[in-house]
Amino acid sequence: MKIAVIGAGGHAKVVVATLQAMDHIVGGIFDDSEARWGSEVLGAKVLGPVSTLVPDQFDGCIIAIGANAVRKRLAELPIRFFTAVHPSAIIHPSVLIGDGTVVFAGTVIQPDTVVGRHCIINTGAMVDHDCGIEDYCHLAPGCHLAGGVVLREGVFMGIGSSAIPNMTVGEWSTIGAGGTVVRDIPEYCTATGVPAKPGKFSYPSEEVVT
Repeated sequence: MKIAVIGAGGHAKVVVATLQAMDHIVGGIFDDSEARWGSEVLGAKVLGPVSTLVPDQFDGCIIAIGANAVRKRLAELPIRFFTAVHPSAIIHPSVLIGDGTVVFAGTVIQPDTVVGRHCIINTGAMVDHDCGIEDYCHLAPGCHLAGGVVLREGVFMGIGSSAIPNMTVGEWSTIGAGGTVVRDIPEYCTATGVPAKPGKFSYPSEEVVT
């Protein structure tokens, strides 16, 4: 299949590598940063701004931008979105994965978990049974979710973070790197430490994370 990629930063490298591992063709990369036009990401060319993407020329598209709020905005584009799962990921057949989501190398997702649209399940993340991961979430590398964990829309789980069974993290909250969720976390906050404790409260940002 011929897939378009939106975003040409570091995160795009892992998306392109995943598509290549799946034997798909990266037909073009689109990024609004003029400085990136004409460059390449793992051999795939950055063709121009997102506005020049012609959906009919591709079998699907992936938004390769780490910032959850940016992915939510771009998900409104009238494009057919593609779901990419690295061949080395271990995904139980009962798992449901939404459009536009990417699952990177070494990930394990256990039975009856539901992953929403435009999520990032990053390298080596472990998601146990019966978890619910809503749209636009990002599990950073090495994140571990025990059984029955629920991540509401837009949650970011930092690198090496974890959650014990049956915890809920509120929408658009962030768990800092290495944080451990041992009690429910409210929405729109940043929680850090072991155990993770809510600190700063804020609304989702469109700061670009590549």
